[in-house]
Amino acid sequence: MLSATEERVGKLEESMEDAKESDNMLGESIEDKREQSRDFVTMCLTSQIDSVQELLDSQRKKLTERNNALEVMVKTLKEEIMATMMALSTKIKELEGELALC
Repeated sequence: MLSATEERVGKLEESMEDAKESDNMLGESIEDKREQSRDFVTMCLTSQIDSVQELLDSQRKKLTERNNALEVMVKTLKEEIMATMMALSTKIKELEGELALC
């Protein structure tokens, strides 16, 4: 009877060792999957960052071009206003001169 008990204890010890080994392998597998998931998420986020940066760069370029065009328009309008003001000033002086003669 002692021999049968010893045999059972031996089998239980073997089962415990097998369970520990399986647990270790499972832990390693979980850690591998965690690392793979982390790498995948990092890759996806990096790709998204690159896409967003490209979009921002494109929009910045368009806005810069529009800003430059508006600056040219404003400068042109200022020049036209100055020319109109000078012409009006000259005309006012002419009319004042004519009025003085009357």
